[in-house]
Amino acid sequence: MKKILLILVLVSFEITSIFAQSISLAPTPETVGISSKKLTKIDREMKYWVDKGWMNGAAALVIRKGKIVYHKAHGYNDLDTKALLKKDDIFRIASQTKAITSVAIMMLYEDGKLLLDDPVSKYIPTFKKQNVLDKFNEADTTFTSIPANKEITIRELLSHTSGLGYASIGSKEANAIYAKAKISAGLGESNHSLLDAMSRLGTLPLMHQPGAKFTYGLNTDLLGCLVEVISGESLESFFKTRIFEPLGMKDTYFNLSQEKANRLVNLYTEEKDGSLKKQTTGMLNGPVGSEYPLIPHTYFSGGAGLSSTLLDYGIFLQMILNNGKYNGQQLLSRNAVRIMTSNQIGDIPFGGDKFGLGFSVVTDKSSGKTMAQEGTFAWGGAFSTSYWVDPKEKMVYLIYRQMLGSTHGDISEKFRALVYQSIAD
Repeated sequence: MKKILLILVLVSFEITSIFAQSISLAPTPETVGISSKKLTKIDREMKYWVDKGWMNGAAALVIRKGKIVYHKAHGYNDLDTKALLKKDDIFRIASQTKAITSVAIMMLYEDGKLLLDDPVSKYIPTFKKQNVLDKFNEADTTFTSIPANKEITIRELLSHTSGLGYASIGSKEANAIYAKAKISAGLGESNHSLLDAMSRLGTLPLMHQPGAKFTYGLNTDLLGCLVEVISGESLESFFKTRIFEPLGMKDTYFNLSQEKANRLVNLYTEEKDGSLKKQTTGMLNGPVGSEYPLIPHTYFSGGAGLSSTLLDYGIFLQMILNNGKYNGQQLLSRNAVRIMTSNQIGDIPFGGDKFGLGFSVVTDKSSGKTMAQEGTFAWGGAFSTSYWVDPKEKMVYLIYRQMLGSTHGDISEKFRALVYQSIAD
């Protein structure tokens, strides 16, 4: 019995040590149950996708049990000059910003500064007594509305069930109504106030009754504004002091400095004939240019504004996998992480998965559709960046491209299959 107890203690200590330390390079993938030989399939397929012209390039990172087993870039950052893509290049991560903003809100929750079921109007008064869109006239963009049956809450923002739509990339109704009120998707804003914009958003109709269904929208931009209002500092400052510096995330920014400008990856789009073209203007159905991370601004989009590297974001995800702890820094409690990665939308339809507070979540019913285990949480960004965290496999994996639209959207799913086939323990 003593021997069994000793073994259990040692195993527990080993698991705790893995999750308490920072990620590092595995001596060999085999030390954490990954086959080196099978990982080469990722290299082969990445090269194939580049050679076929399906993408200019991509970078990927796979972490198992806290150890890096794959961290490589394939293809080109510039197809004209044949400049190679590098694994430490900086990518526009767009909606991957949302998870970081969601963590910031949960930190304030654990600081006792807010409750998840607080009405948003407690902090931004214009969200009191909102209306819901009833009828919309597409010809002149006029509309009628009815009273909302309740006030939207912070929890509903985190789960995208508030009824807020997206500007520029949302429904035709949301696009038109928000454009009239000068509400944007959050990128390329350099002369506006986030609080002013979100206060205007509160005067506009919701797209549906609060809590009625999942609608991907400006929820997390509004959450970013709440972080600023409640903390008394900018979202940029909060992220830096409360998240990036404690975790050692050295390459994640709203405002990318000129010193690091040469590491910002070129953005490509797919033409009608299938060829790839460097994209510089007209992004996201608007005037936003691809250089937006380099233009100094104080409008910090909590839903889309960050640029980052694979390694930085991998560190952030490892912290969540570690139940809120990384390299001795406890950013969240394990129960906060549990809440974030639990189904928060009940029976509301959301494809095969469910949605937590900032992440999609694989359920027991959807786990049979891919190799991802139940409890895997994930999301991505509009410029073709994706990430997944599988707690049962103790694995974090990401693939970053920089493409706006592609007929080869299945590349990320193929990458996922390639990652899982490499597990050998």
